[in-house]
Amino acid sequence: MNQTPPIGPVPAHPFVETIEEPSAVLFACVQNAVRSPMAEALLKHHRGTAMYVDSCGVRAGQLDPFAVEVLNEIGVNLTRHRPKSFEQMEDGFFDLIISLSPEAHHRATELTRTMACDIEYWPVMDATIVEGTREMRLATYRQVRDELQRRIEARFPSEAKAQE
Repeated sequence: MNQTPPIGPVPAHPFVETIEEPSAVLFACVQNAVRSPMAEALLKHHRGTAMYVDSCGVRAGQLDPFAVEVLNEIGVNLTRHRPKSFEQMEDGFFDLIISLSPEAHHRATELTRTMACDIEYWPVMDATIVEGTREMRLATYRQVRDELQRRIEARFPSEAKAQE
């Protein structure tokens, strides 16, 4: 049975209230090569400059060309992204860190023990583990893109939708 995890904020602690509208959001995954840069670009595209958005990885990898291609299909440019690790982050202040892999979630939890920062865990499939033809692999990357977009639109409603 394949169940989709709930969408929206999941507080790190049941007695702690989450920040509904953060001013600074960080997406984190393993190599900052697929999931977190896609999420960063999608949120920036969705909300513009309404909030500061960045991404990083547990380690810095190489930007994945399939991630660039599937975002380009929907008019989102990822070509200027440069993967970076948590340690390479220039700005350390975020209201919300959204981890997209177990390893990134563990690292974010370690880093925020002494910070006032919410952490949300969105388990998103690692598209790089899928093998097959180019079209099969692109289909997997599109699934990841669409899942991230669905979660972003649910968690960060646009200004027009929020006022309805």
